[in-house]
Amino acid sequence: MNRSRSGGTGPKEGNPRHIAIIMDGNGRWAKKRGLPRVMGHREGIRSVRAVVEASGELGIEVLTLYTFSTENWRRPADEVSALMKLLLKTIQKEIADLVKNNVRLTVIGDLGRLPEAAAEGMDKAIEATRSNTGLNLNLALNYGGREELVRAVRSIAVQVREGGLDPEMIGGGTVQDHLYTAGMPDPDLLIRTSGELRISNFLLWQLAYTEIYVTDVLWPDFRKADLLEAIECYRRRERRFGKVSEQLHVPPGRF
Repeated sequence: MNRSRSGGTGPKEGNPRHIAIIMDGNGRWAKKRGLPRVMGHREGIRSVRAVVEASGELGIEVLTLYTFSTENWRRPADEVSALMKLLLKTIQKEIADLVKNNVRLTVIGDLGRLPEAAAEGMDKAIEATRSNTGLNLNLALNYGGREELVRAVRSIAVQVREGGLDPEMIGGGTVQDHLYTAGMPDPDLLIRTSGELRISNFLLWQLAYTEIYVTDVLWPDFRKADLLEAIECYRRRERRFGKVSEQLHVPPGRF
């Protein structure tokens, strides 16, 4: 990933701190060209590189990419196998550049179901980039939003059962602390490519107040200019978080 070194100085004024992307349309991109579906996934890697590079330049703190969902196991076995091999090959190839460019890799999801080689490769990349302080490239891998919430509820229930947590003290912060994304800001901007109008079991808790941007561009065609267009759309929006517009433009205490 050839990109300028990110020093972790934070996003430029008005830009989102955390961008999440549902990278959709790889299969359709390949089908339009009469190619095997895996070729769409391979071309999609170019888009990942472009978006990581641009995010580092813009000072984005967290970039979460929906890489492989819990539902994706239902795809044809040969496609799943090809995806896992592509994942391992890509991570092995990119570790050196991630380290060089100060990108920290993290993963949300259950790695336990991944093929052993893929899981080990991911662990190696996470460890190699652990001390980096620039962009946090966060891959949602074998991830499902409902499964994440079930996991959090179970963890909280164990704490209650063992006497370490009073049920009356459970609040939103408690749930947040038991999610895969604990310690990360919630996404400010969700981008979905290929024009589909759904969130597909992605970050169900975290997207409560996220601005959503949908583009008809298929993921393998998505590049820096498309990311900048999405961010510019985000910058034009007014984020009210339940307030009325007038409350955002007066000194504190007036409402």
